Amino acid sequence: MYGFVVEGLVGGGLSKVGLGGKVCNLGIDRRWVVRHGLRMSLAGSAVSVPMGVVKDPLGLFDAAVETGVKKATLPVSKIFVLGFLAGAYIAIGGLLMLSVGGSIPGVQAVNPGLHKILMGLVGLPTGLLLTLTTGAELFTGNTMLLAAAVLKGRATIRQLVKSWVVSFVANFVGALFIVALTVATGLMAGTPGGATAMALAKTKTGLTFAQSFSRSILCNWLVCLAVYLANGTSDMPGKVLAVLLPVSAFVAMGMEHSIANMFLIPLGISLGAPVTVGKFMLTNLMPVTLGNLLAGSIIVAGVFYFVFGRK
Repeated sequence: MYGFVVEGLVGGGLSKVGLGGKVCNLGIDRRWVVRHGLRMSLAGSAVSVPMGVVKDPLGLFDAAVETGVKKATLPVSKIFVLGFLAGAYIAIGGLLMLSVGGSIPGVQAVNPGLHKILMGLVGLPTGLLLTLTTGAELFTGNTMLLAAAVLKGRATIRQLVKSWVVSFVANFVGALFIVALTVATGLMAGTPGGATAMALAKTKTGLTFAQSFSRSILCNWLVCLAVYLANGTSDMPGKVLAVLLPVSAFVAMGMEHSIANMFLIPLGISLGAPVTVGKFMLTNLMPVTLGNLLAGSIIVAGVFYFVFGRK
């Protein structure tokens, strides 16, 4: 069916591969096949090996390291441009969230659980999917990818800091650009979506440091798992599923994502929320950024390195 057949699965090894009518002898262990993203379907004595499926846990970590190495070698100019795009994509996802889930206050009043599900499913998963499939540079995902590369000795601390700082600043610029465009369109002024944006700005900046910090850890734990899984599959359906479940979960549970907040809170402020820029930076963006960074670099990259990356 695929023009690529592996034969002779004996003792966990693969002995022959038929490709285009030719047969070659191999000495490949089955674990290698699975690790490198090949799915094995038994059909009698033959094994078909289609591409484009998720790797096994060890392969996922190796893929994250390789992606981190590529990101580490990017020049500042490219990180900034790609970071601007990532900030814009996440902001567009936030705007979609407000336009759909944020515009149904009646549902929120009678069925808050359903409202949370709709807020999570429609919006930010789109933003992250656009980011990952176009190669944009998202700070929150980079906290995990660059840390994995550094832990494996494939990138330097200097490269890590360069990527984190430049992508963070560029994400902020991209998000603010979409805030300006949104305000210019008038689409959120006087609408339920605009009211939701103002309410979110007030609520998010009213959290304590501990609340913001803990929520941001949980948030980027899920976001980095989405990036981790999507990075380990090569087909679009796999990437969509990998992104949709973790991202919709963090939104529905009310967690804190620094880059999404770079759009949501400034938009709320622009629409009239009683929040100052200083309060946004100190009470929300600072603790949320720290929590996002800890989750990506230690809870995800650090733990997976301990399990899969050490010799």
